Amino acid sequence: MSTLVYDGDCGFCTTCVGFVDRRIPTQATVVAFQHADLAALGLTLTEAEDKLQWVADDGTISAGHAAVGRLLLDAGGWWRVPGRIVLIPPFSWLGAVAYRLIADNRHRLPGGTPACALPPSQRPGAAS
Repeated sequence: MSTLVYDGDCGFCTTCVGFVDRRIPTQATVVAFQHADLAALGLTLTEAEDKLQWVADDGTISAGHAAVGRLLLDAGGWWRVPGRIVLIPPFSWLGAVAYRLIADNRHRLPGGTPACALPPSQRPGAAS
């Protein structure tokens, strides 16, 4: 089964995952990287901290905007249309820029908290 790995300490990311749970009919496992066996998924902590990660059934990994596209493809139905669009140039180029812009400003977006602006290792409750 495919797995979507997100930052569970980020309020914006958690809000987005809530939307996925309510609205996008994926069969993927959705897990915060803080609770995932990253090694078993083929991910490093740095990769998981940096971007949303999609690990397909065959172990193929997609990150950032490509992870969103793979999630939408997995959902099927009309969700496949935006999923395909976000994965093909020139839209994929725009998707990469938009993803980075959103990720860099997630603390300013709905559901975001000031902790989202900090690197994961510096957030309240982070292991020292």
